[in-house]
Amino acid sequence: MIAEAGVNHNGSIELAEKLIDVAADAGADAVKFQTFKAEKLVSKTAKKAAYQMNTTDASESQYEMIKKLELDVDTHKELIAYCKTKEIMFLSTPFDHESIELLHDLGLEIFKIPSGEITNLPYLRHIGSLGRQIILSTGMADIGEIEDALDILTTAGTPKEKITILHANTMYPTPMEDVNLKAMQTIACAFGCNVGYSDHTLGIEVPIAAVAMGARVIEKHFTLNRTMEGPDHKASLEPDELALMVRTIRNIEKALGDGIKKASPSEQPNISVARKSIVAARPIRKGERFTEENLAVKRPGTGISPMHWDEVLGMQAARDYDEDELI
Repeated sequence: MIAEAGVNHNGSIELAEKLIDVAADAGADAVKFQTFKAEKLVSKTAKKAAYQMNTTDASESQYEMIKKLELDVDTHKELIAYCKTKEIMFLSTPFDHESIELLHDLGLEIFKIPSGEITNLPYLRHIGSLGRQIILSTGMADIGEIEDALDILTTAGTPKEKITILHANTMYPTPMEDVNLKAMQTIACAFGCNVGYSDHTLGIEVPIAAVAMGARVIEKHFTLNRTMEGPDHKASLEPDELALMVRTIRNIEKALGDGIKKASPSEQPNISVARKSIVAARPIRKGERFTEENLAVKRPGTGISPMHWDEVLGMQAARDYDEDELI
């Protein structure tokens, strides 16, 4: 369960630490930020996405927007140390080669590849060469592009067993009709990898459904308050919603079970109460043969199972039976 803080820290280390507090209190396994150098990520003239135009100053460029959201090396070290005190894993998504090396030097064991880099061959090759665990988001990608990215990562040195592929949609927020959650299962069948889901819908029902459909990783944006300024706050969960989602997902994990159909420990006592046994339909005397007329099937289920009905018919009563007495 990855709580995606992303850039919702708004460039403030104090706010970033508050986000870590929220993620830890919610019971998430990891809290994830974003690592980038603005000048290496985007050109000075690049436009914003439509949702970013609606959530930030429309007059500023994408470069100007993200430049304010950079985290330097010392901030990374401080956030990693703070995560250790809160017993939650620190993760961050690198967006350029310098950021990959930064996170590698800081000892990150898991590298998250964002959807926008799935067609970036040099970037993929760089991360693949590290041999670390990889989480690959696939927003905007078709199955062929996922296959190409997977080939690059494995050829570079990361075995497929270390790669988890996330189904995703990069629209913030994602319309329900565009979620296409079944595509996650298509990915699992096509590549034999662990799969998960990176969610940008409003609410928590879709990631919960994804867990029920086999997701091993869930990633979801969160914030302290959706009314805060910044590109991603409006499509993020607030603290109580994040906690509810994590709690619900943990319940779904328990409810999925081991897949073996059998009576559960909690329902064992109900077997004798809800099932039935073969009983005397009326008084039966010793030596009388059992027939469909003098036998019946009634609760409780502590006697001979009605599955033995055909075997019991025609046998002789070894003693007298009163009405409703178990045979």
